[in-house]
Amino acid sequence: MAATTTDVVVTTPLGARRTPLLNLLPVEGAVSWVRRGEGLVGWGEADRLEVSGPDALARAQEWWLARCARTEVVDPVAVPGSGPVVFASIAFDPTAGTSVFVVPEVVVGRRGGQTWVTTTGDALDRPVFETSGQEADTSIGQLAYADGALDPVTWCGAVARAVARIDAGELDKVVLARDLLVTADHPLDPRRLLLRLAARFPDCWTFSVDGLLGATPELLLRRTGRELSSRVLAGTTSRGAGAEDDRLADALTHSGKDLAEHEYAVASLVATLGPFCATLDVPAGPQLLTLPNVRHLATDLRGTQRADSPAGLLDLVAAVHPTAAVCGTPTPVAAALIAELEGMDRGRYAGPVGWLDAAGDGEFGLALRCAQLTGADGGAQARLFAGCGIVAGSDPAAELAETQNKLAAFQAALED
Repeated sequence: MAATTTDVVVTTPLGARRTPLLNLLPVEGAVSWVRRGEGLVGWGEADRLEVSGPDALARAQEWWLARCARTEVVDPVAVPGSGPVVFASIAFDPTAGTSVFVVPEVVVGRRGGQTWVTTTGDALDRPVFETSGQEADTSIGQLAYADGALDPVTWCGAVARAVARIDAGELDKVVLARDLLVTADHPLDPRRLLLRLAARFPDCWTFSVDGLLGATPELLLRRTGRELSSRVLAGTTSRGAGAEDDRLADALTHSGKDLAEHEYAVASLVATLGPFCATLDVPAGPQLLTLPNVRHLATDLRGTQRADSPAGLLDLVAAVHPTAAVCGTPTPVAAALIAELEGMDRGRYAGPVGWLDAAGDGEFGLALRCAQLTGADGGAQARLFAGCGIVAGSDPAAELAETQNKLAAFQAALED
């Protein structure tokens, strides 16, 4: 028996319309995945899934496939991201935390200069509107910061204990994160934050799903047909001025500690993604990725999924997450040490975030350089996150400074 249709999804080309995607978002319910002015934004909620447990992503994959099977689709654009789309923000630990999947009522996409709008169900007759940057950039007043789970001194102590465990041979690497709480005088408008993040970090993916928003430089996995790609980041240095900036960049590319940290991250992805691939191109060494506030060692991997592999994108995400870039090596030992030393629930921080369409194409990054907006005090609070990789030779004070550099990316978007 044929599946009963529950929704009609219509994609309509918008031609040469060039309004910045983030200027289309309303205050409430905004979702986004935008880089260099292209990507997807959406609003409204046609459907939603919250899921946790050992098989969370497998259940989400089944839910999405079943929903697509019940959907009548009109899609003359027929490119990745057109037609039915679900946005996802997955818990760092999907077995324990809650992962959120949102099907927007309206999605506007742009790829290669081509713009389209996709509407679901009752949203078919609703117009696409614009929000001016000035309207979104209203003052939020004074900001008050407070320590999260651990104050800086205690967090440095946790780093020192992690280094001791590494020196004792228990593991090779662990990623430790810290959180910072901020309260504003007035509610935080997510559009203001997204517009500022996108303007300052155009080479990052500016994302927003269910109150978690940020600008991540790290692409966990992209799938287009059977073509796969990923960007691994591990090893970081701050920026300087003039000759000092060049010196810091050169020191990063020759740092044994940072190169080792990066190699662990690449090796963990290759080990988990490789079995699904007919080909997997792994560069011999990393390149430098330069951002306004920091530099990273970066490796771009490209592969082709095996023709006999039935795995969907969420299956692949479940297989590769968490990589050593956000957890450590070996993964089970590092995950246990994170739970012991961090003193906080990461929630969806450092988890996969992105989108998936009905054809199985999509993009997932890692939720880094981000904040979780909270409902406390009328939406005027947020929880900021930053972390760094700890390996043999890591210095707690230097690692604290690295987290402060990373937190500054979001703090700059908050401040007037």
